[in-house]
Amino acid sequence: MAEHRTADGPVAGTTLGGPLWQATGLSLGTLVALGMGRFAYGLLLPSMTADLGWSYAQAGALNTANAVGYLLGAAVAARLMSKFDPRRVFLSGMLVTAASMLGCAGTANVVLLAALRLVSGLAGAVVFVAGATLAVQAGVHLPGRRATMPLGVYVAGSGAGIALSGIGIPPLLAALSQDTGWRAGWLLLGLVSLAAVVPAAVATRGSGVRPAGGTGGSWERRRLIPTALAYLLFGVGYAGYMTFVVALLRNQLAPGQIAVFWIVLGGAGMGASFWWGPLLGRARGGRALGGLLVVVAAGAGIPLIATGPAAALGSAVLFGSAFLSTATAVTAVARRTCPPESWGPAIGGLTTVFAVGQCAGPLFSGVLADQGGLRAGLLLSAMMLAAGAIVSLAQRDHFDRGSQLSI
Repeated sequence: MAEHRTADGPVAGTTLGGPLWQATGLSLGTLVALGMGRFAYGLLLPSMTADLGWSYAQAGALNTANAVGYLLGAAVAARLMSKFDPRRVFLSGMLVTAASMLGCAGTANVVLLAALRLVSGLAGAVVFVAGATLAVQAGVHLPGRRATMPLGVYVAGSGAGIALSGIGIPPLLAALSQDTGWRAGWLLLGLVSLAAVVPAAVATRGSGVRPAGGTGGSWERRRLIPTALAYLLFGVGYAGYMTFVVALLRNQLAPGQIAVFWIVLGGAGMGASFWWGPLLGRARGGRALGGLLVVVAAGAGIPLIATGPAAALGSAVLFGSAFLSTATAVTAVARRTCPPESWGPAIGGLTTVFAVGQCAGPLFSGVLADQGGLRAGLLLSAMMLAAGAIVSLAQRDHFDRGSQLSI
């Protein structure tokens, strides 16, 4: 493996298969941690709610537990990477996430389920931050706007996980009884996630070298306030939509149509990582993030004004095409603002802010849904996303060409 250096020392990201091969392996981390560990709960929620007699607030609280875990994980991820090989941190997080999903298949106790969802969120955040840091490092030596390509491939794994869960979970729920269907769903998610660890380990071999400056440096918090606030609002809005949209559509669509909705949502997320690339490479400040949040807000708003398969697919295409790319946009801002040794702390810090928002989103939306129906909960989501789009426009670039690489 050829080693590349910057002024700060060796940088990970030039593995045997090249940056994009490494990013493909890293994308299995987002497939597990986000596509399956977090988002697939939305598919299982209606069945679990009906079988276990939950209110929408209780159902939302389980995703809030996952979000609290994500908050804790985001807070410790950079510290873990400063002490241990980031690749090992990444792979260990994948294993813990898979084990937590397998655990969910074995209990109906709401306290244990909440604890497992918390563990899944914690490990998933560690996976995301470690993987994003490695993906950013992988693109350091790619020319110009191609530098964001590994990050785009990495984030696309979330969409792949959503699509795969849409292919596998609805048929299981339709074929099995109510009390066994959701358990089988968790079992399937856990086994697929466990299997993904092996190819991820192979593809990322050699990617765990830390930059000479480490991953525990400081980062420019004040310079990133608009992006952090926009990411907070995005966390509130998107988490409410992803938690309850299937519960809303269940009253409008057949099971097969819901499966198609979820697959389209994930498929759009996979493709979006590439078609948004030119915008993320050209736009400065918070314009790219603002544009993405406008599209996400529009997608979240469609179910509020229209019903039926066409409206559902429109929502899936718009929401799916932009919501995963927000992480890429936010990471790109951090990369332009901070020196390489601070990328880990900056990504971890912004992810922590985002996690605070997604802690609140499912719970607030669930409470509103119990009081005013699911549409009231989804209205909150759309409003928060629109507010995030406005706030993001206040972000300005703080770009020092003498110490950083252009994207």
